[in-house]
Amino acid sequence: MIHPDSELRYVSDEIGYGLFATRLIPKGTFTWVRDDLDQIIDPAVQVALPLMLERLVQTYSYLEPRGRILCWDHGRFVNHSCEPNCRSTGFDLEIAVRDIHPGEQLTDDYGSLNVDYDFTCRCGVSSCRQTIRATDALRYAEAWDREAADAFRFVADVNQPLWPLVKEQADIALVLRNEIPLPSCRVHILPELL
Repeated sequence: MIHPDSELRYVSDEIGYGLFATRLIPKGTFTWVRDDLDQIIDPAVQVALPLMLERLVQTYSYLEPRGRILCWDHGRFVNHSCEPNCRSTGFDLEIAVRDIHPGEQLTDDYGSLNVDYDFTCRCGVSSCRQTIRATDALRYAEAWDREAADAFRFVADVNQPLWPLVKEQADIALVLRNEIPLPSCRVHILPELL
C-alpha cells in the first residue's frame, strides 16, 4: 500500500501518471508496504494473457524472487528516478530517504526492481545513468543500502501510517535497537542475477 499522503496526477504524455506528496513525508517514513492485496502473477498466467494485458503487467509490475508483483493501488504509478526519494530495503517496504515536500513526486530507482529489459532513462537528473539495466541492482546495491540505512535511523521518530501493514515489525524493532543490521536490498534480487 502506498503512503496515504499521496495522490495520482498526470505528468505528461511520455510519462503518464505519477504519485505526488500532498503533505510533507519526512525522511524515514515508510512510503510503500507490500500488503496482502498485492498480486503475485504466475508466469503461466502472464504468458497466456492477451498482448494488451501483458503490456500492462510489464508496465505496472515489478519482479522479485517470489514472482512478478502487481500492486493493487496507486503504488504501481511510482515513477523512476536515478536520484529517487524512496528506496527499497531488505524488508517488504520502501522508505523516504529524504524529506518529500508537498507537490513533489514520489520516485524509486527501477534498477532495484529487477527490470528484465534495459530501457532508456528520461528522469533528467544530473546523475542520470542514461540506461537502466537488470544488473544495476548488483552494481549499486551497496550505495542504495547505505542510503536506506541512513534514513532508517529516523523510523521511530516519524509518523508511520503504514505500520499496521508491516509484516516484519519484530525484525524492524531489532534493527532499531541495533541488535541486527538492516537487511540489504539484495534479498530482492533475482537468484539468476546473483
